[in-house]
Amino acid sequence: MSEHHFEKVLIANRGEIACRVIRTARKMGIRTVAVYSDADRNALHVSMADEAVHIGAAPSRDSYLVYERVLDAARTTGAQAIHPGYGFLSENAGFCRACRDNGIVFIGPPVAAIEAMGSKSAAKQIMEAAGVPLVPGYHGDDQDRATLRFAADDMGYPVLLKAVAGGGGKGMRQVWSAGEFDDALDAARREAMNGFGNDDMLVEKYLTQPRHVEIQVFCDSHGNGVYLFERDCSVQRRHQKVIEEAPAPGMTEELRAAMGEAALRAARAIDYQGAGTVEFLLDSDGSFYFMEMNTRLQVEHPVTEMITGQDLVEWQLRVAAGEALPATQDELILSGHAFEARIYAEDPDNDFLPVTGTLSFLQPPETSAHVRVDTGVLQGDEVSVYYDPMIAKLIVWDESRDKALQRLTRALREYRISGMTTNLDFLYNLASSAPFRAADLDTGFIEKHHSEIFHDSEAELEQEIPLAALYLVLQQERAAQRARLASGDASSPWFDAGAWRLNEPGVHRFELAMHDNHYPVWVEQSGCADGTRYRIGFGDKTIQAQGNLEGSELSANLDGYLLRASVAEHDGSFSLYTKDSALGFSLVTPDLGEVDDGASGGGLTAPMNGTMVTLLVEPGREVKKDDALLVMEAMKMEHTIRAPKDGKVLAFHYQPGELVDGGAALVDFEVSE
Repeated sequence: MSEHHFEKVLIANRGEIACRVIRTARKMGIRTVAVYSDADRNALHVSMADEAVHIGAAPSRDSYLVYERVLDAARTTGAQAIHPGYGFLSENAGFCRACRDNGIVFIGPPVAAIEAMGSKSAAKQIMEAAGVPLVPGYHGDDQDRATLRFAADDMGYPVLLKAVAGGGGKGMRQVWSAGEFDDALDAARREAMNGFGNDDMLVEKYLTQPRHVEIQVFCDSHGNGVYLFERDCSVQRRHQKVIEEAPAPGMTEELRAAMGEAALRAARAIDYQGAGTVEFLLDSDGSFYFMEMNTRLQVEHPVTEMITGQDLVEWQLRVAAGEALPATQDELILSGHAFEARIYAEDPDNDFLPVTGTLSFLQPPETSAHVRVDTGVLQGDEVSVYYDPMIAKLIVWDESRDKALQRLTRALREYRISGMTTNLDFLYNLASSAPFRAADLDTGFIEKHHSEIFHDSEAELEQEIPLAALYLVLQQERAAQRARLASGDASSPWFDAGAWRLNEPGVHRFELAMHDNHYPVWVEQSGCADGTRYRIGFGDKTIQAQGNLEGSELSANLDGYLLRASVAEHDGSFSLYTKDSALGFSLVTPDLGEVDDGASGGGLTAPMNGTMVTLLVEPGREVKKDDALLVMEAMKMEHTIRAPKDGKVLAFHYQPGELVDGGAALVDFEVSE
C-alpha cells in the first residue's frame, strides 16, 4: 500500500469513541465528519466535528447500522477514509468491502481478516493451525441438540454455550449440570437469533477461576507487527467489562512474552493490519487459551495508551494511510500502572439494569497527567433507550498499582452525576474492596465478593445507618443555623432544629432508603460539656454518637469508634464516602395515602422501552411466585419478568416482536387468595 495523507475522515460512530477519534484527528490536522441520528442531533460528537451528516431515525438499525447512508455521507463530504470506532459497523465485513469498492479507506483490518475472526468456530480452527492454544470445546457445524449435549457431557460440566456469531455477552449461558442444558440452550439460541440473526452455538469447557487477559496487537501493511503488552479485564458483570487495568497484576516477563508472541501468531495467521486485540483466558496455573480476536479498537484501549505513552488512534490513522508502525517492539516501554472504570447509567442494586434519564448535573474530576476522562455527553444530555448507557470512561495512571488505585478511588469520589442512578458508588466500593486491592482477580470476581462490594451485611448496616442519620441531623442543624443568622431574629423558635416537643424528649423520626430497603430511624439529642450528643436507634439497636460537619466533611464518633467521611448531595440523594466504601442513601418521603389496588401484581410493568421477545405461559394458567412469565429485550439485554406471587395469568398486553413503552403494564395478573 502506498503512503497517502488523509485530509478528511468520517467517523461512523457516536458518543465517547467518536469524540475520542475526533480529538486525535484534530491534533494531526485531519478534518472530521460526524454522522448522527435523530436522537443525537445535539450530541457532543456532532458539535466537535468539522461537518456532520444526518443519517436516520434514533434506533441504530435505522441509522448507525445502515452502512449505505454512512457511505453516502462519506461520498457527499469527500471523506477519504472511515473510522468505525467500536460496536456498530466496526467488525462488519460487508461494510468493509463496500468501503473498498467505493475507493474509501476503512480504518481497520482487511475484509478477509474480519471474516476470518467473525465466526468464533472458524477462528478457533485458524488459531489451532497457527499453534495458538485453545480451550477444549465443540466448534462443529452439526447443530443438532443431541450433538451439542453429547459434547457438553463428554467434556464435563460446567460448560459455556456461546453464539457462534456472538459478542458482548449475548447468546451466552453457563451450564452447571446436564439437567440445566436444554433450558440454557433454548435461552442462548433465542438471544443469539434476536441479536445476530444466527442461533448456531459452540460449546466450551468452562474454566471456573480464569482471568481475562488480552493482548493489544498492531500490524502495518509492510509486514511489521508488535504487541503493546496486556490488559487484565477480569472484573465483569453480564460478561461485560467493568474495570480494566494494565499491566495485568502478577504477570511475569516470560508469560507476557509467551502471550504476546501467541497473539502476534494469531494476527499473522490472518494477514492482519491495524489495531486488534487477542483475548485469552489465563488459568491459575499460568496456562492460557485463545478466546477470540476483536478486529477493532477496544473500549479499554486508553489503559494501554497510559502505560506506553502511545496514541493508538494516531497509530490507526497512520497505518491506514500506508505508513509503517511508529515504533518497533524494542522501542515500546511499559511504564507504571493504569485503570479504566466504565461509568454507566445503570442500577447495580437491581442486577445492573440500565436506566435512562437526563444528566441534570455532571461534574467529572479534574483531569491531569494522572486522570483522564473520555466521554461523549455533556450536562443536560439525555441517556436514551436507543444506545449503550455508558456515560464516560475514567482512566487513571501512576507509577505503581497501589498509587494508581488511590488515584482511581479519589477520582470516583470526586465524580458528580445527578438525574439518574449510576454505578459510581458500586465502582468505588469495588475498587476499595480488599480482594481488589490484593489483585485477587478472576471473571467471577463480583459474584464471589458480592457482600464485600455491596456492603449489605448486618454488621456494615450497624455502622452505615447511624452514620447517615448523624449526617442528616447535623445537616438539618446547619441549615437551621444559617436560616437563623439570615433572618435577623436569631432567637426565633421557628429556626430551632432540636426536635423540641412539649413535655416530650426531643426526637427526630425518619426513614432512610439504602441498599434497596427502608430503615426507620429515631435520633434523640442532648447537650453535654463537649458538645451535642445523640442517641440513634434503629431496629433493636441504640448507638451513642457525636459528630461535626465542616463543608462536606463529616467527623463522627459512633460508640467510641472514630471515622471520617465525605458526603456529596445530588437531587435529594446522598453519597457518603469512607476510606472503604461508598454509601448511597436518601430520605423516604412520607406516604400520603396514594391507593395501590394491587392490580399490577407488583413488578409486571416494563422496566424500560423495549421489545417483547417471547411469552412463556398460556393465558389462564396458574403460576407460582417467581415463575418466568415473559422475556422482553431492552437496551441490548434480555429481561425475564416473573410472577410476583402465586396466581393466574389472565392476559398479555403485547405479542412477540411488538414495541413496549417503559412503565407499560405487560400482564393482567390475578393473585391467588
